Amino acid sequence: MQDMIKRIIEADNQAKALEEENRKSAELQKQKIEEDAAAIYQKYMDDAKAEIEKSDAYIEKRTERKLMDIEAKHESALIKLKSDYEQNRERWVDEIVGRVVG
Repeated sequence: MQDMIKRIIEADNQAKALEEENRKSAELQKQKIEEDAAAIYQKYMDDAKAEIEKSDAYIEKRTERKLMDIEAKHESALIKLKSDYEQNRERWVDEIVGRVVG
């Protein structure tokens, strides 16, 4: 009888030890999954950030080119306007005065 009780107690202790081992293993697996998920998320975010930076650089260069084109057109228009003014100043003044005075 004593032997039987001793075996039952040993079996119970082994079951408790196995249960604790399984609990620790489950915790470690859960922690590893969380770490892997965090690493995957971070890699995704890093890749997305790099892609955004690349797109931003492209957009910035394209915008700078457009701005330079617009500035060149404005400069060209200003030069033409000044040239037209210098060539036609007296005629325009005479025409304006003639229309106002009648």
